Amino acid sequence: MPVGTESPPASGKDRLQVGDWTVEPALNQLSGAGKTVKLEPKAMAVLVYLADRPGQVVSREALLSAVWSGVVVGDDSLTQVVIKLRKALGDVPETPAYIQTVSKGGYRLIAPVVRSAENASAPVRPDAEPLYVQRKRRVPWIAGAGMAALLLAAAGVWWIKGGPAINVPPGQVSMASIEAARTAQPTVAIRPFEALGNDPQAVLLARGITADLVTDLSKVFGLSVIGIAPMGGQAGGETPVDAPRIRYLVSGSVQRVDERLRLHVHLTDAETGKQLWSERFDRALSGLFAIQEELGPKILQMLPAKVSEAETRRVAQRHTRNLEAYEYFQRGQSALLVRQRAENETAREMFRRAIGLDAAFARAYAGLALTYAADYRNQWTGDADAALDRASEMARTAHQINPDMPETYWVLAYVHAQRRQHEQAMQYLETAVRLYPSFADGYALMGSVNTHVGRPADTVPLLRTAMRLNPQAGYLYFLVLGRAYLFLGDLEQARVNLEHALSRNRANLEAHVYMAALHVTAGDKAAAAWEAEEIRALQPGFSSRGWLETYPMTDVAQKKMLVQALGRLGF
Repeated sequence: MPVGTESPPASGKDRLQVGDWTVEPALNQLSGAGKTVKLEPKAMAVLVYLADRPGQVVSREALLSAVWSGVVVGDDSLTQVVIKLRKALGDVPETPAYIQTVSKGGYRLIAPVVRSAENASAPVRPDAEPLYVQRKRRVPWIAGAGMAALLLAAAGVWWIKGGPAINVPPGQVSMASIEAARTAQPTVAIRPFEALGNDPQAVLLARGITADLVTDLSKVFGLSVIGIAPMGGQAGGETPVDAPRIRYLVSGSVQRVDERLRLHVHLTDAETGKQLWSERFDRALSGLFAIQEELGPKILQMLPAKVSEAETRRVAQRHTRNLEAYEYFQRGQSALLVRQRAENETAREMFRRAIGLDAAFARAYAGLALTYAADYRNQWTGDADAALDRASEMARTAHQINPDMPETYWVLAYVHAQRRQHEQAMQYLETAVRLYPSFADGYALMGSVNTHVGRPADTVPLLRTAMRLNPQAGYLYFLVLGRAYLFLGDLEQARVNLEHALSRNRANLEAHVYMAALHVTAGDKAAAAWEAEEIRALQPGFSSRGWLETYPMTDVAQKKMLVQALGRLGF
């Protein structure tokens, strides 16, 4: 490719703020955390080019053409410059805070960018720390700032793509600020697609199309998406009263007739009830992936969000192009969500079959990892350590195949949490919600980890955010929220949420354990005895200390409270 020896001039001589770094293109230097870092001209040119397009995926070809205009260089030149740039920024490729590598797409600057004359003249606080240092020293902050990490600018200003800047006093970003950001974006709700006819395969297809559409549209910056999260548990229940104001609603139906697939999709203005767009797809069953490639971009064309060409391509990307592998994956997901031993084995077999048909199916590897993690957590295997090692291996494989997918970050975080490596888990989750601000499961698992380490107060706002993003929350969300309220001493709220969890999955042992502890704490001996019988029926020989051996909780006081409460019931 033709390119030059001199880097193109940076756009403007004024300083700009990228994350926690002050960038001075004219001097080829970064300033922050009380230090100054010099950049080579090419690295500065790449940084400025990305900063001119914050949140957009920039192809390698575009960067090579812009930064090396006039000479022929290989891809390795850009790779080396990005490596040096990340090193200067203190960025980590696996959990980026600044530059994200987009598989088969290029690079994207995910840190907030601020340009203004006021910011250019403002001094950088000498005690300011880069994001990667803050992540290590202030993990509790993540509880209130999953989305704030995406929106917070060091100068006290946060930006919404396509919207106005809103001043926020430095150090005072709250959940209210996060909600203001979300309400300033168009909100799209994905209603579960309806399966027509008494056809189990149509049910699986409908569930898969819904989940995939939520994931696809969540890749777009400037768009808030709510719906059924891919790993949120079994759906059901009323929409929470604090659910977000929905502007657009996507709904549809799926019908399988012999070897043909009929899909009818609607986009409606939720405020006026006016149908904005509707389309029928009637194709061979093998055309499912082609339909999905068209569906997301067609919906985006009807929405006010500004969507780059690269984002549109990402929305159209499929996780697999093998229909049989896709069907096995959907069956595996359904079995996995039951959280029982026999169904866990079924799920593992389904994921293995999917991988056998498509060895690059990252989501199937992620599902397989969760089956091994379940073996460890529920003590369904004689070699718990080997099961957890296998879970780690499968999770890493999934992430290596497709690092541009929220589920792979989630599974890595989940496995780290099972190892009680909670700081690492939070780093992966922070990255997931920064890259995908509508990823409900990311906030939910953040909440769960916070309770495990003794911060239940931080769990509550995270779970409320997750439930707003996924109004049809599954039992796991209610379980995590009820557990947090129990440790906070709010027995009424704990009871309400644990009852919701049990109404959705009566066979979940953990929910019964916490409900039993709640009744003991409340002094309700009859209810506690009844829950004790439920626990014994689900797991004969249950003991609190044995159960805690593979439980990810590390807070000593909380574990002591559980052991004492369950001890009164003979456990």
